[in-house]
Amino acid sequence: MLKGETEQIGKLFEHTMLKKYGPAELNQHFLSFNTICDATQERQDAMFELVKEKLDLMVVIGGYNSSNTTHLQEIAVERHLPSYHIDSGDRIDSSNRIEHKLLHGDLQVQENWLPDGEIVVGITSGASTPDRVVATVIEKIFALKGAEAVVSL
Repeated sequence: MLKGETEQIGKLFEHTMLKKYGPAELNQHFLSFNTICDATQERQDAMFELVKEKLDLMVVIGGYNSSNTTHLQEIAVERHLPSYHIDSGDRIDSSNRIEHKLLHGDLQVQENWLPDGEIVVGITSGASTPDRVVATVIEKIFALKGAEAVVSL
């Protein structure tokens, strides 16, 4: 879950236990621990900052079964930002075609996913996505746009 969602649920439980047992016994019936992985939280925080920018689209890179990666895509989708969740650069081909996973959906093929002209692409990845996979995706996007990319992460 997103950190904010987790905190809201915790506050709801805390409030319920406070009403039931009172302040003197609260700590005997309710404890809250932040167990969200630092790398996951850093990516979520960075994503919230990234979507404040003027982006034309978002590419989210990571495993399709990754809850963290799915939440990153969810942040973009909630802001009505076109979002493409892919697990590797192999999902992008040289004919401007991408095979991506819809949020809470199936794989879908999108033709002409990169618009013509100058665009701003946001790129993020799940906490366990290797840097080399991210670099490959960036290189493929630059190649589709007819530019060279020198990527070092």
